[in-house]
Amino acid sequence: MTWSETEYLDYLQSERRRYAWVMQHLGGLPPEEAAEAALTFYPYQSAEVPLRGLVFHDEAWHWAMLMIHGDRYVVDHPELIHPSHDYQTVE
Repeated sequence: MTWSETEYLDYLQSERRRYAWVMQHLGGLPPEEAAEAALTFYPYQSAEVPLRGLVFHDEAWHWAMLMIHGDRYVVDHPELIHPSHDYQTVE
């Protein structure tokens, strides 16, 4: 996907917020640590980076679930396959 810098930054910030929300509310991290985890997982990539934003092919929910519960979360916690209503309202 090709996007402008503004579109990329908006999407990056949105995914960081959502990832931090999951890490705080479901992963038990304090807000500051959840925000740091989001920055670490979603670093800024310049427009020159090949496949910039590839991490966006899955929602922040999925990546956070992998971090919290591991690769088998879809088997061990099928109730977490789909994002919660609260997650979907994160802005």
